[in-house]
Amino acid sequence: MGKSYERIDGRLRTFIEEQRVFFTATAPLSGEGTVNLSPKGLTGSFAVLDERTVAYLDFAGSNAETVAHLRENGRITLMWCAFSGPPNIVRVHGRGEPVFRDDPRFPELLTRFPAIDPAHHGLRAIIVVTAELIRDTCGYAVPFMAYEGDRPLHASRFERETDETLDAYFHKKDHVATSIDGLPGLPLPLPPTPPAAARR
Repeated sequence: MGKSYERIDGRLRTFIEEQRVFFTATAPLSGEGTVNLSPKGLTGSFAVLDERTVAYLDFAGSNAETVAHLRENGRITLMWCAFSGPPNIVRVHGRGEPVFRDDPRFPELLTRFPAIDPAHHGLRAIIVVTAELIRDTCGYAVPFMAYEGDRPLHASRFERETDETLDAYFHKKDHVATSIDGLPGLPLPLPPTPPAAARR
């Protein structure tokens, strides 16, 4: 049976932080718009900020659907499921906000992710989510799968980019500055990496 929680702590927090992959789901307000579901999982790219707030790093890619949906309406659901050990699924339903490179909060938020070098992944934003509903359910139908390691491909692809070449890369993509449905996505031109972040 499903159970609701007031905060992310104790066993619930431990479960979330131990999972190697999680999923984000967002949608535009329009009933005709495109629902987006994305996997996330580079080690060190997720953090519990407090009992009601989590955050993850938004890296370079060919789309910016989550960013666009959050800029329009803020709704987001995060989901973790156990692929090993006891079956469990945890969902955090809440309001999300993309914190961009030129936001004064960006450098301080980045300190919550000490295992990640932002220069290696073309970091675009930090997504901060405030929980409104926290629930877990059984995961009886989720298969057992073994974690083998993080793929090195993202870092090897983007670590050679400068702020200027990364901005040019985003400008060439159809759905970075605007979403599939035409909503504003990543603000361009891309702000430079904050000096404090660049020195990490």
